[in-house]
Amino acid sequence: MTKSPHLFCFGLGYSAAALARRLLAEGWQVTGTCRDESRAAELRPLGITPVLFNGAHPIADLGRHLAAATHLVSSVPPNETGDPVLALHGAEIAEAAKHLDWIGYLSTTGVYGDRGGDWVDETSALTPSGARGRRRLDSERAWLALPQPAHLFRLAGIYGPGRSALDTVRSGKAKRIVKPGQVFSRIHVDDIVAVLMASMARPDPGTAYNVCDDDAADPAEVIAFACDLLGVTPPPEVPFAEAELSPMARSFYDDNKRVRNDRIKRALGVSLRYPSYREGLRALLAAGK
Repeated sequence: MTKSPHLFCFGLGYSAAALARRLLAEGWQVTGTCRDESRAAELRPLGITPVLFNGAHPIADLGRHLAAATHLVSSVPPNETGDPVLALHGAEIAEAAKHLDWIGYLSTTGVYGDRGGDWVDETSALTPSGARGRRRLDSERAWLALPQPAHLFRLAGIYGPGRSALDTVRSGKAKRIVKPGQVFSRIHVDDIVAVLMASMARPDPGTAYNVCDDDAADPAEVIAFACDLLGVTPPPEVPFAEAELSPMARSFYDDNKRVRNDRIKRALGVSLRYPSYREGLRALLAAGK
């Protein structure tokens, strides 16, 4: 007897929660982890079965949940000691991999490191610039080592409802930081969901996919465009060397590259709903988001 589709998700963050909502609407069952009971209380009314997991202690009955699942995705980032999901549950996931129809790991384009504005694709060397990128690469390799290797999704900068340049401008925290030649790739959360679902329909274990739009762009340009949409005066340009940024925010400028997305189109048949930030931000504004 064929099981009804059931996703188990390690980490119901922004992107994974969007995937969960879409699958629930299509009749799937979804079980997923969250860090505390307050988040669990938010998930239950959506139809998601929550499981508490803070990355420090194992889930007592994980085997039962994995036995019921047909698909598994992890969006939990590695920490200083490695991937907490595999560190605590690697053996159970390896056993479950033998029956799961699909496994996905959400990584980042940070595994490519800095290319001085040049292009990368999924065949490019993996040369992460900093510790966070190196930890991501280690996690990718660990997920690929499962009996059924995971599909890797290297996500660019994620935006969508409640998390876009429009929100940054509305908050009054927008900055137009100028670093000549700097570009970032982006991806709308709806297009992330489309890529994941396309992969579920066409499994190819062990394959990596760059998940980004067609237009790697200057971040100052994106802020200016958001200001124009909202009818407000853009903030003044600030040279990168003079910008007051947190160490984390400054580290994002260490990498400068353009990311090719041909594989999601060719291998998965994905047609991006938002091929650039322009379409994405216009749609968010039209939807009042």
